[in-house]
Amino acid sequence: MRKLFFSESACKETKLHSAPHSWLPLDRGGLSKSAAHASGGTSIESLMKMPEPAVLPHFKPADYVDILAQIHEELESCPPDERSCLFLLQFQVFRGLGEAKLSRRSLQSAWEKASTIHEKLIFGAWLKYEKKGEEAISDLLSSCGKCSQEFRLLDFVSQVSTGSHDMGYDEGSDEFRGSAVVHFRIRDDMIACDRRKLAALSTPLYAMLNGGFRESYLEVIDMSRNGISPIGMRAISKFSLSGRLPYLSADAILEMLDFANKFCCKGLKDACERKLASFVSSRQDAIDFMECALELGCSILAASCLQVLLNELPECLNDEQVVRIFSSANKQQRLTMVGNASFSLYCLLSEVSMSTNPTSDVTLSFLEKLVESASDSRQKQLALHQLACTRFLRKDYAEAEPLFSAAFSAGHLYSVVGLARLTSLRGNKHFALKLLDSVMSSRWPLGWMYQERALYLDGDSKLENLNKATELDPTLTYPYMFRAASLMKRQSVEAALMEINRILGFKLVLECLELRFCCYLALEDYRAALCDVQAILTLAPDYRMIGGRVAAKQLRMLVLENVEQSTTADCWMQLYDRWSSVDDIGSLSVIYQMLESDTSKGVLYFRQSLLLLRLNCPEAAMRSLQLAREHAASDHERLVYEGWILYDTGHCEEGLQKAEASIAIQRSFEAFFLKAYALADSSLEPSTSATVVSLLEDALRCPSDRLRKGQGLVLDSCYSFHSSHMHFFNCRVLLNFVRKL
Repeated sequence: MRKLFFSESACKETKLHSAPHSWLPLDRGGLSKSAAHASGGTSIESLMKMPEPAVLPHFKPADYVDILAQIHEELESCPPDERSCLFLLQFQVFRGLGEAKLSRRSLQSAWEKASTIHEKLIFGAWLKYEKKGEEAISDLLSSCGKCSQEFRLLDFVSQVSTGSHDMGYDEGSDEFRGSAVVHFRIRDDMIACDRRKLAALSTPLYAMLNGGFRESYLEVIDMSRNGISPIGMRAISKFSLSGRLPYLSADAILEMLDFANKFCCKGLKDACERKLASFVSSRQDAIDFMECALELGCSILAASCLQVLLNELPECLNDEQVVRIFSSANKQQRLTMVGNASFSLYCLLSEVSMSTNPTSDVTLSFLEKLVESASDSRQKQLALHQLACTRFLRKDYAEAEPLFSAAFSAGHLYSVVGLARLTSLRGNKHFALKLLDSVMSSRWPLGWMYQERALYLDGDSKLENLNKATELDPTLTYPYMFRAASLMKRQSVEAALMEINRILGFKLVLECLELRFCCYLALEDYRAALCDVQAILTLAPDYRMIGGRVAAKQLRMLVLENVEQSTTADCWMQLYDRWSSVDDIGSLSVIYQMLESDTSKGVLYFRQSLLLLRLNCPEAAMRSLQLAREHAASDHERLVYEGWILYDTGHCEEGLQKAEASIAIQRSFEAFFLKAYALADSSLEPSTSATVVSLLEDALRCPSDRLRKGQGLVLDSCYSFHSSHMHFFNCRVLLNFVRKL
C-alpha cells in the first residue's frame, strides 16, 4: 500500500546543511558529550516546534461501527449493480481507519462484484496500482498454475454486447424508386453500391436513397465532400452486403467511423469501434483514439483506450495529454468513457495523484471532477472534503472554506477540523473553539475533537484536552508527542521517555521512534539510540530525520561511532534475549546490524518479516519476505519463503503447495509450520485440527533454533487443547494468534 498524502512522516526534502544541526554537535570522534550538554536547551526548543496534526483527507464518519453496519446491511439487499460502489465506500472507511489489509480486501470485493466492464477495468487497475512492487506474487501464482486475474487486460470486443441494429422493416415489401445499383462519385472514383443494402444501414440513408430526396432518383451521387475516401466507401459497400469489415488501416476505419456517425449507422459504427479497439496497444495509441472516441461517442473504443492508460498508472499521469483527457472531459464524455462509473474512476485518479503530489494542479482538477461525479450524500462528503483538504494544503483558504462547510453540511462531521483551522488562521481561536464546542455538545465527543480543541488552548487546559483525547482514542499520536516534548522542555527527559514509550508499546510510529531517539541522545544512551534508528531504517530505509534535513542512515553512522561493536555471536545472543522478552524493536535493530555482515541473510530477513507482522507493519513484512526469498540459501528454504508470501497475500492453497514441495526436498521445521498454517486456513473440516496437530509434531521433530521452536510448542499445546474443545475455538483465529507470539 502507498504512503497516504498528508502523512506526518512525509517530511519536506531539503538539502543537508554543511553545518550540523544545533542540538547534534559533531566532531571527528563522533558525538561530543560535552557539546551535547551545552546544546541541550537548543535541542529541546527545536523539538517543541512540532507540526499540528494534519487535516486528513479521508472519509471519517462519526460512528465507524454504524457506517460499517449500514454498508453490510445494504450489501445484502441492494441490486447487483450497486455493490461495487458500496465496497468502494467500505474501502474508504477502512482507509480512514488505517486498516490497509481490510481496505485491500474491500477493493478486491469491488473488483469481484463489478457489474459492468468499466467497473471491472477501474478496480482491476486500482488493485494493480495498490500491488505495485508485488509483481513477484503474480510470478509465484503462475508457477502454481494460477494467474492473478485482476492484472489481465480485458477483452472489450468480446465482452461488450450491443444488440441488434436491424432496420426493423421488411426490405422485400418496400419498392425502391431508383435503380438497384447506385454509384457514389468520390473525386475521380466511382463506387457501385447495392441501393437496398446500403439503405438498410440506417434510417437517414434509407430516407436519402428511397425517400423524398433528390438522391432517391439519382444513379450517381457525389460524396466528395463527406470526408470519405474511395477505399472507405468500398469497404462500407462490402459491409452493407456481408456485415463484416475487410482488413483496413486504422485511418480508413476512422473515416468509416466518421461516416457511420454522420449517417447514424449503428451497426457500422459498432463494427468500426471494435476493429479500432484492437489497434490500441500503446499509450500514444490510447491518447489518439480516445480523442476520437469522446468526440464521436464511441464507448467501446473509449473503454479500450482507458484500460491502456489506467494500466500505466501512476506513470501515465506525467503525460500532459493523458491528464488533459481526464481533466477536461465533460459529463457526456465521461459517460462515453466509463458509463456510470465516473465517481470510481476519479476516486482512483485522485488517489494516485494525491500520493504523488497532493497540491498539484493535476490533483486539483481530478478532485473537481470527483465532486462533479458524486451522486449520493456519502460520495459528496468524501469528494468535497478531499477537495477542501487539497485547497487547504495549497493555501487557497478562501476556496477551501466553502468546501469544508459543504462537506460538513452534507454530514461529514470531521470537516469541522478544516473550518476550525481556517478560523484560527484568521486569528480567531475563540470562534474555532466555539465551532468545536457546538459539535461536541450535539453528540458524544470523540478523541480527535479534544485533540483539535487542544490546538487553540494553552497551558493546563491544553494538556487536559490532550489527556482526554488519549483517553477516548489512545491511537492518536500527537498528544503523546506533545506531552513528551513538553517534558523535555522542563528537562524531564526520563519522564518524556516514559510518555513516548506509552504509545510505542502498542503502535509503531516512525515519528515517535525519532522522538525517543532524541531522548536517548539527551541521556547519552547511544546504544538505545542506535537501536531506534536501526528500527527506523528497517521500516523506512530512506527515512529523513530532524524535519527531513538529515538522512537517518547518516545519523546512524554518527551514533555507531560511540557504540562498542558486537561480534556475530554477541548479536545472536542479543537477538535471543530480545526475542524471548518480546522486545520487537530491539530485535529489529539487532537483525538490521547482523544483515550487514552475516551470511545467513535469508533466515534473518525471514525473522525480520515475523517481527514486522507482529508490529502490524504488513508492507515492510512483505518486503522482508521477498528479500528472504532472494537470499535463500537452498531450494527448500526458498520454497518456504515463497509459501509465506502466497499465504500472506491470501493464496492459502498455493502456499500449501509450496510447503509440500519444500518438504519433498527436505523435511524442515519451517516447511511443516507453513503447511499447518496453510492447511488450517484452506479447510474448515473438523478433522483438520488433528492433521494440524500432527504437522506441528512433525515440525518439532525437525532441527530449528529455539526462537521458533518455542512458538511451535505453544501452538502444538494450544491445538491439542483445541481438538478437545472444538466448540470454543476457531482454528484459523488460534493460528494467527500464536503466530504473533
